Amino acid sequence: MTTTILIPARYASTRYPGKPLATLTGPDGAKTLIQRSWEAAMSVPEADNVFVATDDERIAEASRGFGAEVIMTDEACRNGTERCADALARTGMTPDIVVNLQGDAPLTPAWFLSDLIQAMKAEESLDAATPVLRCDPETLSMLIEDRDNGRVGGTTAVFDTDYRALYFSKEVIPFTGGKTFAEGEVPVFHHVGVYAYRTTALTRYIDWPEGRMEKLEGLEQLRFLENGARMKCVEVDARGRIFWELNNPEDIARIEQVLNRDGTL
Repeated sequence: MTTTILIPARYASTRYPGKPLATLTGPDGAKTLIQRSWEAAMSVPEADNVFVATDDERIAEASRGFGAEVIMTDEACRNGTERCADALARTGMTPDIVVNLQGDAPLTPAWFLSDLIQAMKAEESLDAATPVLRCDPETLSMLIEDRDNGRVGGTTAVFDTDYRALYFSKEVIPFTGGKTFAEGEVPVFHHVGVYAYRTTALTRYIDWPEGRMEKLEGLEQLRFLENGARMKCVEVDARGRIFWELNNPEDIARIEQVLNRDGTL
């Protein structure tokens, strides 16, 4: 099976304009968010090719500057999944598996994507798959802190006994009522902002109207669930690393702390 990784990136983010070009300083120096995301994608052994998909010439120019291949997409794309579908349509590519590595997750280890790709290869009935990570007490605390302070932070996921996705939310679900949990026992799963799709599922996605829950939560993956698609949550192992996305300017310090403590991925 062929696998293409696409990194959708837009400049006009509502919460954080220009986010892909934000600079993160680690032990390897200062690099933009889009470059760190591209380097993470390039380290995935199962990837046959990697592209940055954007509608912005500033992002395209920066990406070409560090060696990335770029696909220019329609500025009307409302989310990363639509941008991935548009990139395929414009290039005529038909890989068996398309991986959407959101351009705001530079702490995504290569093995997260490898596990996701292997899950898609193992279950051909799946339309899509996405990684989830059991929260440790520190991450749960950060998620709750963001919500308490009115910030939209990470996304959480709930799934059935077969790991089929039931729902995703920017609220912290399930409700824990302020309970404390030991390491390895936190019942909240942090959704990792990566997706794998069949090309046929992407084609259907672009034809579906934006869903009611998708609009309320602002989460693109809910369109799959609202239309009965089979999406699997793949539990991944952080191997001692902290995973966090760049959702708000305040997250830069958090991510830089991890980069300088644990090194680059």
